[in-house]
Order: sequence, then structure tokens, then C-alpha cells
Amino acid sequence: MNHPRPKARLSRALGIPLTRKCVRYFERRPYPPGVHGRNRRKTSDYQVRLLEKQRLRHQYNVSEAQLRRTFDEAARGVGKTGESLVALLERRLDALVLRAGLARSIYQARQLVGHGHFTVDGGKVDRPSYRLRPGQVVAVRERSRTLPPFQLAAAGAHADDRPRPYLSVELTGLRATLLREPARHEVPVICDEQLVVEFYSR
Repeated sequence: MNHPRPKARLSRALGIPLTRKCVRYFERRPYPPGVHGRNRRKTSDYQVRLLEKQRLRHQYNVSEAQLRRTFDEAARGVGKTGESLVALLERRLDALVLRAGLARSIYQARQLVGHGHFTVDGGKVDRPSYRLRPGQVVAVRERSRTLPPFQLAAAGAHADDRPRPYLSVELTGLRATLLREPARHEVPVICDEQLVVEFYSR
């Protein structure tokens, strides 16, 4: 889902930088955009929960309908709903492409997946929402490996400083394997998922 608003402005509205490029803009103006950005009054409980839900939604670049469906699925499962929600979102193909260092942002990851540059267990997959199971392997298609974005990725340009323990990544081979279900404390998402649960449960 492509959001038309500039990412730096959206980052300021959410209170978190959404991409690495947005970090310097966010640090320069760490307050909401607009004339009254510095002088906002105290927010209500509803606004706090809404903001937390929006933060989670935009960090995964999903639509409201997609997030709601994922929440309903997490609520039907076992375990804590909030942690299950984050784990389900983290297993999306575009999210794992980003975590593996095969794309520089969730927006690029979604675009590259949508253009058919990836395979899962050898078969082409072009749905960013495709959910991987433990043991499945994500790889860049042979015909796409010479493209500049993947040459940069293979050189480690997008590699995370802290490798994710639920992923086995081979950057030179442009492939990654989901080893197991992601645990909440291992997922680098800035969000209080309990507030998201409270928002949808109101």
C-alpha cells in the first residue's frame, strides 16, 4: 500500500522515523507537522491508542483492512493477541525481505516483491502479503540478481546492525530462511501492541 504523504512528514506525525532517510529530518524537527505542531494539547485515551495503531500500520505499510484482518486472526489464536499480531505481520514476505537486508525500506521491499523479483522455495511469489512458514526460503530470482538494488544488497548496503535470530541470511547468495516464529522482543518495531489490542477491542 503506497501512502501519498511524504515519508518525513508522516514520520513526524507518527513520532517515529519510518525510513533511514527520514531519521535526519525527524531529528531536526521531532514534533508533529503543521502550524500547531509544537503546541499540541494533551491527547485523549482514544488518540493515544489510535496513534499506536497507526504506528504499527505504517511500519509494515499495510492498509487498515489488512491490519484489521490480521488482528482478527491473532485474536482467534492462542497466546497474547498483541504479540501474535506482530509475529503475523513480521512473517509477511515484504517484511522479511526488509529484515534480511534485501531492500532499504519497507516501501522498496513491497515494490520489489510486487514486481516479481523474489521466489519462495523456488517458486515465484509477487504478493507482499504472502506469509512465510518456518523453514521456507526467500531468494532473489536469477534473472534479477544483476539489477543495481540487489547488487547493493549483496554488498551489505542494507544489512541490519543486529541480525534477526529468527532469520538465517546469506547476503552474497541473496537468500534468507525463516528459522522459526519471531518473538516480540526480537522484532524491531516501535509500538505498544497492547494499546493496539485495546483500540480494536473497544
